[in-house]
Amino acid sequence: MRTISQVAELTGISTRTLQYYDEIGLLKPSELTESGYRLYDDEALQKLQQILFFKELGFKLKEIKEILQKPDFDKINAFKRQKELLLLKRNRTDKLIQLLSRLEKGEQCMSFKEFDLSDYIAALEDFKNNSTDDVIKHWGSIENFDMFIQKIKDDEAEVAKLAIHQFGSIEKYTKAMKHNLEHFSELMETQLTEEVKEIGKQSDILYGRLTTNLSEDVSSPKIQSIVDELLQLIQKNSSNVSLDKPYINVLIDTYSSDYIKSMTDSQYGKGASDYIVKAFRYYSENNVSENN
Repeated sequence: MRTISQVAELTGISTRTLQYYDEIGLLKPSELTESGYRLYDDEALQKLQQILFFKELGFKLKEIKEILQKPDFDKINAFKRQKELLLLKRNRTDKLIQLLSRLEKGEQCMSFKEFDLSDYIAALEDFKNNSTDDVIKHWGSIENFDMFIQKIKDDEAEVAKLAIHQFGSIEKYTKAMKHNLEHFSELMETQLTEEVKEIGKQSDILYGRLTTNLSEDVSSPKIQSIVDELLQLIQKNSSNVSLDKPYINVLIDTYSSDYIKSMTDSQYGKGASDYIVKAFRYYSENNVSENN
């Protein structure tokens, strides 16, 4: 057992912060002495470690408490997700450091003002906080949605380029995305129409054909023909979509994400997501110009 002072010394967290965590029910002491002093065992320290990782990733204390109190909370799985998010955060920091190094050497670098997605990202954060049930229903968990937001932050420039290409400006893109978030429930309900069900069925059939034999070379005419059918189906049934490299790169990034990869592999078999990525990448490199 460690006293609150010893825990503070070990972790660098003030005793007042530990007391506050106790008051809000985030981290209760393992025991109280007869004099009322707080004592913490190894299990409590492990929980504190989880809390600090979540805080480092920008989670609010209320969100951390809700996550840790879930009956199905798996600390090992949480560590894995935290590692993934921290790696994404590190990659973003590395990119910023590289940019600063170039600027430090006097290189002329483009302005990033036109690639500022902060308004859209703020809208996603608001949606997460105000529509928790919808987030969990359609993304599986708050953690998955946070990974989705972090992915946008890390690929902000590429996402912004695609947004400008498809919508004309960041402002128009943000306005459209905000509208979608504000009417998310209604939009999801409209997706249950017979027409959309048929589109989903066609898409599922094509992805099934694409992943039937994962040992087949993705460059084969048969595979590339299926990829072309898939992309034509997307373009036909989606507004503002142009089948150029930026859009296909977004599809590649989507199927490369851990969350989508696990869902895809679960539906079409282990390795299906990686195969789809290879097939799309070959198509992009051999059949599509930068602006189609």
